[in-house]
Amino acid sequence: MDYVYGPGRNHLFVPGPVNIPEPVIRAMNRNNEDYRSPAVPALTKTLLEDVKKIFKTTSGTPFLIPTTGTGAWESALTNTLSPGDRIVSFLIGQFSLLWIDQQQRLKFDVDVIESEWGQGANLDILAMKLAADRAHTIKAICIVHNETATGVTNNLSAVRNLLDEYRHPALLLVDGVSSICALDFRMDEWGVDVALTGSQKALSLPTGMGIICASPKALEASKMAKSVRVFFDWNDYLKFYKLGTYWPYTPSIQLLYGLRAALDLIFEEGLDNVIARHGRLGKATRLAVEAWGLKNCTQKEEWFSDTVTAVVVPPYIDSAEVVRRAWKRYNLSLGLGLNKVAGKVFRIGHLGNLNELQLLGCLSGVEMILKDLGCPVKLGSGVAAAAAYLQNTIPMIPSRI
Repeated sequence: MDYVYGPGRNHLFVPGPVNIPEPVIRAMNRNNEDYRSPAVPALTKTLLEDVKKIFKTTSGTPFLIPTTGTGAWESALTNTLSPGDRIVSFLIGQFSLLWIDQQQRLKFDVDVIESEWGQGANLDILAMKLAADRAHTIKAICIVHNETATGVTNNLSAVRNLLDEYRHPALLLVDGVSSICALDFRMDEWGVDVALTGSQKALSLPTGMGIICASPKALEASKMAKSVRVFFDWNDYLKFYKLGTYWPYTPSIQLLYGLRAALDLIFEEGLDNVIARHGRLGKATRLAVEAWGLKNCTQKEEWFSDTVTAVVVPPYIDSAEVVRRAWKRYNLSLGLGLNKVAGKVFRIGHLGNLNELQLLGCLSGVEMILKDLGCPVKLGSGVAAAAAYLQNTIPMIPSRI
């Protein structure tokens, strides 16, 4: 039973954790198993092979670590870098800020490129730093692909092009927590050295699995990296990969079966179709915001995110009250504004196993909430704008044609 009961389903529209599909819930509804039996290594082998597909890599080595995105961050850093190494990191919102804090606490020399919240990574400054770094003192570039606090998506291809232009050997480490399996992500093509995501985002699983993929270059760097790591040490995994047993410690059996079901759903829909669906959801949400007469926190179209939209409220409304009213009256969960944008924005998450009609229900709830709080929104305006777009763009469901 729910801790605080409300009739019907909770409408979960935070940018993670997200809705869990019924087939995934059923797949996880099972007893524990001996992870040293032949069954679990056989399952793990297929997962490691298939998880590479969501990163769009053939050469990367994946690791399924029982942790959150924060742990995946630490694993990416400590396996490839040494204390004192100079890294360039972009500060564009709350989650890039937290990753920078972790980098500094791990004793790296962090060169921060800061942008106004609502803007993307400043690649002009990166270009200047790369051009000036003839001695190649920069060991890594750290970037959040999709900043969920502000709804900003960065151009990873442009980052790779700069590294190539200046023939710079720095590693490219990417937080893809709220992008991988929802936004276009091409690890091999973009020369990403370490990419990571979390199970509770677009994979639509419970929290608890950090998924990391390392390029051959990153694996070579791990042989020289002097950062202390134990639980997150890739070498422990690689030893067990060679043995064919895969696990240096006890995995979550239920999450492994859940991941199998989640990947099967993604592959049945088609990864490119999943990405296109998120594109529709993002566009429809932005059209609704525009129809309400409100602004997107993201300042330029090139940075718009298709997994989360941060909506700027009028100055006479506290955005936290939007979130409170949503939960208390409409059984709708929206994302709070964080840190610098606290009280100024609320966030609509539109990622994971989610369809267009579910989104329209969320948008209708947001309209009523805004009306409750005195915002002069015409009821139905945002829903109509979104529905008009979706009605012309939703494809037939392939399995039902």
